Amino acid sequence: MAGIYVHIPFCKSRCIYCDFFSTTRLEQRSRYINALIKEYSLRGTYLPKGEPIRTVYIGGGTPSLLAADDVARLLHSLPTNEAVEITLEANPSDITEAKLLAWHEAGINRLSMGVQSLNDDLLRFIGRRHDASQAVEAVRLAQQCGFSNISIDLIYGLPHQTMAHWQADINQALRLGVQHISTYCLSFEPHTRLDKMRADGIVQEADEDTANAMYAHICNRLRQEGWNHYEVSNFALPGFESRHNSSYWDDTPYLGLGAGAHSYDGKSRQWNIADLDRYISAITAGQVPCESEMLSETDRYNERIMLGLRTSRGITATNGLLQKAAQYIESGKLRVQDGKIIATPDGINILNVIITDLMQ
Repeated sequence: MAGIYVHIPFCKSRCIYCDFFSTTRLEQRSRYINALIKEYSLRGTYLPKGEPIRTVYIGGGTPSLLAADDVARLLHSLPTNEAVEITLEANPSDITEAKLLAWHEAGINRLSMGVQSLNDDLLRFIGRRHDASQAVEAVRLAQQCGFSNISIDLIYGLPHQTMAHWQADINQALRLGVQHISTYCLSFEPHTRLDKMRADGIVQEADEDTANAMYAHICNRLRQEGWNHYEVSNFALPGFESRHNSSYWDDTPYLGLGAGAHSYDGKSRQWNIADLDRYISAITAGQVPCESEMLSETDRYNERIMLGLRTSRGITATNGLLQKAAQYIESGKLRVQDGKIIATPDGINILNVIITDLMQ
């Protein structure tokens, strides 16, 4: 199986923490969709021959800003006949009944909503366009329109966020009846507004103990509720694990379409230029504006360690790895089960250290 990722870089405004490639030039949306469709025609042979496309993920940016007709036009240009999961990322403030019905008709069967928080003060602080009530209404409206596979994103470790705030977010998220939750610790990425605010002394990072306690709380709470903690940042009700995102961690080939999108064919990686005008101009001229690198066996080995240990499936327990991992197995940071080395909850807290030690 293989997947297709489509990057939609358009946003009405930029959140203070975001370092993804994005633009507020919404007038370019239709031209960009034309370029995406042409890029697929130029790169349709990138993936291994005969590999069925099983997942499509339309991410961003804010894909929910696209006209419903453009979403349908894009999907109709892709080989989705064998796709079992087609995801669209959405901002709660963009969601309407008309859009939901059009997305459903076009083939979207999974929504990923950038909720981030269910506290209005925190939403205002990070620059989100929706409030908590809009997020709740968006989820309920999507459910009424036939979507039964909904994921929401939540952020912890925010300045001014308390454990009480975080516990309330988790409680409300569970009441919404969604099937998947992705949770991320706030990071201060270089060149973001948030990073400048820290440099200017306006905000401070949450202390490590508080952030770790918040992470431990969601892990424990969702596990008690029967959720599967199948990747470090991702939780799902049984059977609702993201198939597309799992392909990144399982060494599955995927094609990335759009400005700034990355691709992987099992042997090499490619990445498109992160510039809207240059991307559209090059594609219009029949050229794919990308760079690439061949992966050595060491590169691929290290990526399997780095990505596999993030998942509940772990990595194959070879003799060499067992020797290198011995100290972490003895200390309870890693465990061995069914021929796999798997990170324990204690190990996840120092996972970057463990991965670095196990890489070649």
